[in-house]
Amino acid sequence: MEWIGTHPEHLDKIVFILAKTLGKEWDSAALAALWGVLMTAPKTFRKNAIRIGFEKGMDMGDRIFQAMLDTPQGLWIGKSDTENNLDAIETPSGKIEVFISELAEQVEGLNAENESKKLHLPAEFPMVLNAGRHRSTNMNTQMRNPEWIKGKRGCTIAVHPNEAQKLGLKDGDNAKVTTEAGNAVGEVEVSDQIREGMVLIPHGFGLIYNGEITGFNVNHLTKNTNRDPIGTPIHRFVPCRLEAV
Repeated sequence: MEWIGTHPEHLDKIVFILAKTLGKEWDSAALAALWGVLMTAPKTFRKNAIRIGFEKGMDMGDRIFQAMLDTPQGLWIGKSDTENNLDAIETPSGKIEVFISELAEQVEGLNAENESKKLHLPAEFPMVLNAGRHRSTNMNTQMRNPEWIKGKRGCTIAVHPNEAQKLGLKDGDNAKVTTEAGNAVGEVEVSDQIREGMVLIPHGFGLIYNGEITGFNVNHLTKNTNRDPIGTPIHRFVPCRLEAV
């Protein structure tokens, strides 16, 4: 911490530095990062910690860290000053500023007509792909070893029974989903939990493990230009079509 104090230009890399040093000593990059967060906590956090019972001092971060390790069931590490809760606001005006100049033009353009146009689907892509279904068997890009899915269904193309019937598909069939970015073939999962007109595909598949690939990477079906004006990918609304294979 003394070193980072004399090399502030590396402060944005502190989590990685702690992981490679203290993290190796403790065999846990996460613990090292938590310690670093507590040791560099702002004044507001420290004041809240004092209110809950932690004594002031340079080693406060160390003591709170140890208290958390000693109390795995959880503990209070701070208490806000509810009588002066607006004092923590650090905007130039000292108030909650709801006007954001960078978003003003977009907000003023929000209306039912414009939103309806954005929801319009082209004839060649009559369905909506929700790219990134969350399941108990997948977690972002960590699904490499297929043993993780424990014999359960992994990378499926899930649709409502009515949609499956229209397309002549039944549970377990293979189908091809196509978007502006590309296409992929996978196993169909028919479920009434899926909204009509939607196609759900989990993320985290299509990665190489021991030279083999399980499922396919749904990110390949999302074009990099399919994003909102701020730059956030619109991966929950990707126009697509589905067909039997």
